[in-house]
Amino acid sequence: MRIVIAGGGNVGTFIATDLVKAGHDVTIVEVDRERTQTALEVDEAPGVRWVVADACEVTEFAKSDVDRADVVAAVTGDDEDNLVISLLAKQEFAVPRVVARVNNPRNEWMFTEAWGVDVSVSTPHLLTALVEEAVSVGTLVRLLSFEGGRARLSEATLTDASPSIGQDLIALPLPRDCTVVAVLRDSHVIVPRGDTVLRSGDEVLVLTTPEVEDEVVTVLLGDEAGGQAGAAVQADGAGPEAPPA
Repeated sequence: MRIVIAGGGNVGTFIATDLVKAGHDVTIVEVDRERTQTALEVDEAPGVRWVVADACEVTEFAKSDVDRADVVAAVTGDDEDNLVISLLAKQEFAVPRVVARVNNPRNEWMFTEAWGVDVSVSTPHLLTALVEEAVSVGTLVRLLSFEGGRARLSEATLTDASPSIGQDLIALPLPRDCTVVAVLRDSHVIVPRGDTVLRSGDEVLVLTTPEVEDEVVTVLLGDEAGGQAGAAVQADGAGPEAPPA
């Protein structure tokens, strides 16, 4: 895939290096000429193309051939810049997939399709979710949100009291807007099938919509856990208004 990363700091460089190793064509757009020159001199990201440009400006962003990109990742340290970059990538260059970094959790609510964002990644919230996942049993822990919050990847660790243990997946009355994407058991990843039988201690990864989370919790974990969906901390706060439609 052709991937354009806006932001050549530590985060952008690390992501770019990993993506190149995976065989992707990666370009970093960095506004700081000195930063770019230093990265090139020490070969900080082997195989990555660097472009000195301001990704918040259409004509500048175009220097990176962003119109040919399959994915744009806006990972600067400024949320407003990341929103503008995402909007330009989607509206001006019709990039199919836009991923944006959220620096301040209070701004997370803005990173939606209205700003061109397909997937937002909030490091503080992700860390919170991972800590909760490490200590939570018998509750649903939200890990990531997609499509402006319309889809959520969550994890539920089953207990001896969970009504779903001992049952085939196909027999569980899960709602239509829920998909079990993986079952983690004894350090192994199980690709779920209809005849997969859940056990106590299983970590079940589910993709759901917000509307059915409570129902999923009840089916997997029981009535007492119902209503506890969405254990991950919610974003709040203010920021720039959404762009006009």
